[in-house]
Amino acid sequence: MKVKIINHSKHALPAYGTIASAGMDLRASLEEDVVLQPMGRELVPTGLFIELPVGYEAQIRPRSGLAIKHGITVLNSPGTIDADYRGEIKIILANLSNEPFVVKDGERIAQMVVARHEQVEWVEVETLEDTERGAGGFGHTGR
Repeated sequence: MKVKIINHSKHALPAYGTIASAGMDLRASLEEDVVLQPMGRELVPTGLFIELPVGYEAQIRPRSGLAIKHGITVLNSPGTIDADYRGEIKIILANLSNEPFVVKDGERIAQMVVARHEQVEWVEVETLEDTERGAGGFGHTGR
């Protein structure tokens, strides 16, 4: 699938790390470092603007290495970029650690997965089909 992109950063376009990768790393596009204080959050620009086809979304997800090594995650995860959004992709980073974390220009800060989605048409009914689970909620199926 071809997707139009504008790159106002100084960095290469997002790319898949391997042939089997689902996500592409997004990099910070900064004039100066951003310091994420413990339990703090910042909106970090990428310098990227995209035009997705209708029926697709871009999902923004944390990078596992930043999460386990530094406690850095993406809030509102996965974040959704809708096909009709034309603004800059910005990442809501949060620091869940006890130490400040410095985000530098060009640092890989999140990953983006482009996925197809459907829109539903609601059909109001009086009852739903029974299942084995039924109305069992959180923790219902055991460990």
